[in-house]
Amino acid sequence: MTMKTKLILTGIAAAVLLGAPLAARAADLPQPSYKAPVYVEPVFSWTGFYLGINGGYIWGNSEWTVGGTSFEVAPAGFMAGGQLGYNYQTGSWVWGIEGDIDYVDFKGTANTAICASCTFKDTWLGTLRGRIGYAYGHWLPYITGGGAWGNAHVDSAVGSVSKTQGG
Repeated sequence: MTMKTKLILTGIAAAVLLGAPLAARAADLPQPSYKAPVYVEPVFSWTGFYLGINGGYIWGNSEWTVGGTSFEVAPAGFMAGGQLGYNYQTGSWVWGIEGDIDYVDFKGTANTAICASCTFKDTWLGTLRGRIGYAYGHWLPYITGGGAWGNAHVDSAVGSVSKTQGG
């Protein structure tokens, strides 16, 4: 073996012997740790459109005057319909507008001397109103106001009257 070959083999042997402890230590190095990101709860907002259905039972009083004589009818019945609205939240204040339309089976009959078997009924009811509220997270107390319209219909022995009423 020549001196040059011996020198090369010695260098290779030294590299292998010195490199082995480095390779063994590399396996023992601490592994990087990964933490889950901190959870941040999404900010709740009342802003947006909404669509809904409603139903219920309604009752009331209807006062009528015929020829200077008044009588009262106490209609009652069921209603069902839907509503559509939009809210816009600025800070804690919530501004909104909503409209609804309902089918109504609202009727009553009066048997008086002036109007024998007078029948009052309403077949539809609609509203349009504004709203302002103050949000406390998922809780929204509010005040609302607007207009309501319905179809008032009266049948009697002398004829019938049907009129859209608003208020």
